[in-house]
Amino acid sequence: MTATTASQVLPRHHTLAALQQVYQDYLQALQESAFQGDIDSSYGARLIAGTDNSVYQTLPQAIIYPKTEQDLQEAMKIASAATFQEISFSPRGGGTGTNGQSLTQGIVVDLSRYFTEVLEINAEEGWARVQTGVVKDRLNDALAPYGWFFSPDLSTSNRATIGGMINTDASGQGSLVYGKTSDHIASLNTVLLNGELLSTSKVPKQEAETIASEDTTIGRIYRQVIDSCVQQRQAIEAKFPPLNRFLTGYDLKHAYEPSDDTVDVSRLLAGSEGTLGFITEAKLTLTRIPRHKVLVNVKYNDFQSALEHAPFLVKARATSVETIDSSVLNLARNDIIWESVAPHLSDVDGQTMNGINMVEFTAVDASEIEDKVDKLSDMLDQFIAENPAAGVIGYQVCREQASIKTIYAMRKKAVGLLGATKGSRKPVAFAEDTAVPPEKLAAFITEFRQLLDDHELHYGMFGHVDAGVLHVRPALDLKNPDDEVLLRKISDQVAALTAKYGGLMWGEHGKGYRSEYAPAFFGEGLFNELRKIKACFDPHNRLNPGKICTPANRNDSLVSVDATKRGSFDRQIPVQVQAEFQQAMDCNGNGLCFNYDTSSAMCPSFKMSAERRYSPKGRAGLIREWLRLNEQTGYDSGVLPYARAKSVGWFKKIGNSWSAKPDFNHEVKKSMDKCLACKACASQCPVKVDVPSFRAKFLAHYHSRYARPLKDYFVKTVEQTAPLMAKAPRLSNAVSHNALSQWLLRKLIGYVDAPEQSVPSLTQRFGERNWPVYTPKQLLALSDDEQEGCVVIVQDAFTSFYEANLVEDFAELVSRLGFKPVLLSFIGNGKAQHVKGFLEEFTKTATTVAGQLAKLQQQGFPMVGLDASTVLCFRDEYRQFATSHATDFEVLTVDEWLVKAMPEVALGNHDNAPFILLSHCTEKTALPSSANRWQQVFERAGINLQPVAVGCCGMAGTFGHELENKVDSLHLYDLSWREVIADYGTERVLATGFSCRSQVKRIEQQRVKHPLQILADKLI
Repeated sequence: MTATTASQVLPRHHTLAALQQVYQDYLQALQESAFQGDIDSSYGARLIAGTDNSVYQTLPQAIIYPKTEQDLQEAMKIASAATFQEISFSPRGGGTGTNGQSLTQGIVVDLSRYFTEVLEINAEEGWARVQTGVVKDRLNDALAPYGWFFSPDLSTSNRATIGGMINTDASGQGSLVYGKTSDHIASLNTVLLNGELLSTSKVPKQEAETIASEDTTIGRIYRQVIDSCVQQRQAIEAKFPPLNRFLTGYDLKHAYEPSDDTVDVSRLLAGSEGTLGFITEAKLTLTRIPRHKVLVNVKYNDFQSALEHAPFLVKARATSVETIDSSVLNLARNDIIWESVAPHLSDVDGQTMNGINMVEFTAVDASEIEDKVDKLSDMLDQFIAENPAAGVIGYQVCREQASIKTIYAMRKKAVGLLGATKGSRKPVAFAEDTAVPPEKLAAFITEFRQLLDDHELHYGMFGHVDAGVLHVRPALDLKNPDDEVLLRKISDQVAALTAKYGGLMWGEHGKGYRSEYAPAFFGEGLFNELRKIKACFDPHNRLNPGKICTPANRNDSLVSVDATKRGSFDRQIPVQVQAEFQQAMDCNGNGLCFNYDTSSAMCPSFKMSAERRYSPKGRAGLIREWLRLNEQTGYDSGVLPYARAKSVGWFKKIGNSWSAKPDFNHEVKKSMDKCLACKACASQCPVKVDVPSFRAKFLAHYHSRYARPLKDYFVKTVEQTAPLMAKAPRLSNAVSHNALSQWLLRKLIGYVDAPEQSVPSLTQRFGERNWPVYTPKQLLALSDDEQEGCVVIVQDAFTSFYEANLVEDFAELVSRLGFKPVLLSFIGNGKAQHVKGFLEEFTKTATTVAGQLAKLQQQGFPMVGLDASTVLCFRDEYRQFATSHATDFEVLTVDEWLVKAMPEVALGNHDNAPFILLSHCTEKTALPSSANRWQQVFERAGINLQPVAVGCCGMAGTFGHELENKVDSLHLYDLSWREVIADYGTERVLATGFSCRSQVKRIEQQRVKHPLQILADKLI
């Protein structure tokens, strides 16, 4: 790493990987054509599309987002010109593939942005017609009112698209009953490389032969399908094992069905990984929603016992049998999700649970389940009694649907949780979805584990034991070249081991960069049939080249396990710099931040934009590349700018900001500017990718070279200006909220809808009530008698100056509960400084405030803060930046204090009509028990309180007040808050966040209350 010098300034990075000329020409031709979609060749967009949920990284030339099927056809017709024959394409959906299926050096065709419509639902016949960019869970939400669902159940269902599921022939939990995606395809629309539209469905072989007789592209395709799948039937039957997970790439076995003498080209397209065409529309057959579910969680003292016991459980005729090992369980115990699942997955009689099998029974009729559950319970009781050394330590039957849902949420989160493993070695996906006959699974895994133990590797395991599929993820550090070599060695060994047990190397997640193993599993003869099929669809190897197979009569190479990996780029970043930006380095590409659910708190900026560079995964990728490029140009990103000599003056910064030269710094900045700093990612992300933390550091570096906008200084100084304005609040409001001032604020600073100062001010209110306002020094001078019963209210810059009535209401509540409210004079906390990247100033503020509060803590004062996001700043950012006392004090949130201070008996009259609780994003993700505490407190007061899940309100501190963000802010409110407010009304809705209450007031012209205000009003 280069030594820090006064001359170092943030580099522009204008020598980035340029587009090849032929691609530039193609994109220009596309721009000038009838194509109506989006074209993005920016370096940032290419970086984001250069990774998925695998270990690989490949920089594409561009990304195109067609809006319609005709758009895509137009793009392919232009690409058919002789001058563009060397251009390659790869379709992309949710980017959740674990083997690099959608990665390409050519052009990414992303269908997830616009192909998102559920086109038709036929409830009578049980099918739906959808565009292939639809997210799987979104489809099921649309189907639920009709009593149907699309049953293949994968762990990434809240962000995986139907197109991605078709292209990998995805399955998941319950596949013995529900089958794979291909089992539910009635028909497909596919745009071919030449721009033709191919519509496929099951047809009689005679009809297929008629089509095959035509001298057209589609005729040639059908001719080859008949030759490969009908004529080679005997060889196909002999080669492929009778597994539930029959994934072969091009499904030769099921494209022809001898029982009814039909041909279905859709079965070849399913699992083809975008190597045959672009699937744009699908007609899917549906399954009746099982209205009744019971989950039996069988617990073991070690994972091997769980595997050996699994065949016993499969006999129970369950819908699914899933397994999880101790590695995943221990990671879950340290994750936010354990809060909800712990009651159902507890240890047994002092024995630690180191593995579980989850046996699920589902049915439309409840009577179909109970008999099976009773029989399994009897079998388990007998087994445990007769086999005390078998490792089964107990079981729990779970019938509550909400609890079952949370348990499966933990199971689905397993992939991401493994990324949270401590140390530089992280469990990674590369040989982890092998499928063997279920009866051979335990023996297979025993050898698999020995293989990994011989390499002295840790690993995590989970999977579908009923289908013989287990996900095994060895922990490697792919920034270490030796571990990259080890990945290849283990891949070869696992391929051989899988073949030994009569299985397949790819039972669920497709081939991708593992395609080089395909010839060995298919055999030369059948693999050549795949190549012939490829040649009919893509004779010049332009569709996702190198995946599955290459066209017959060409010498193209398959992609390799040895392809370039993310680790090879990350290792170019010095270790010290990696540690400084660890929250970005830890991102494993799992993509949980792409969750489409609008009621989820995770990443509102992605939800409002559908732009992946505005997600935690996208931002982590941009930051890693920014760090790598900085190192190449000699800039030390590991040292914050204020710790080195300042070398860029104000006028130079302005000049840099106005420069028209290409500058990757600006691309990263644009992404960071759309972050709402809600910190949901810091707890919702399985590996805790904390964007606001590394965003603040990036902003500090960025503005060491480029000028800051005035609004940053406006926000930064709020803790100095607000107290001054509060001395004469009526005058301040008259000056700041007249038409001219608002116009100037909007035009010069870019700030809108600023809140007004509270009238009367907070100190005036406390003075009128004879409640004391003390400085820290005055508090420390109180006698023991004067301190008795005091509750210190630690002010924040929001409620104290703009919602003083709330602070007064809390003081009233404190008083009614028999305590003495004491207002700590305003000392600030610096959160706005951190959000805007003023880290030098924030460090000073945090250190000073931490020292003052630590002294009050030492004196025994209970301290409470009304704004949860500010309180949480004490617990998070202060630990990172305060140079002393950061962990020596505790400021409680209101609910944390109330649950201790409120008596256990009801204090008020019961109110049957429920109040609806909407929690602040930061609070509900960082403090997942907060809503439960509020419910407990309200129950003691005899009041019905019901939490309702919503996403971000769109305000998020200052974000919604910035003019450039107002449209996005209002859009976020529309995604989930508007409907809840409309359903329940502002009188019954309670919101814990100041920002949330401000947003409702701005939009609905009525302010909702904080829950403490209801308590203060209701308590007798």
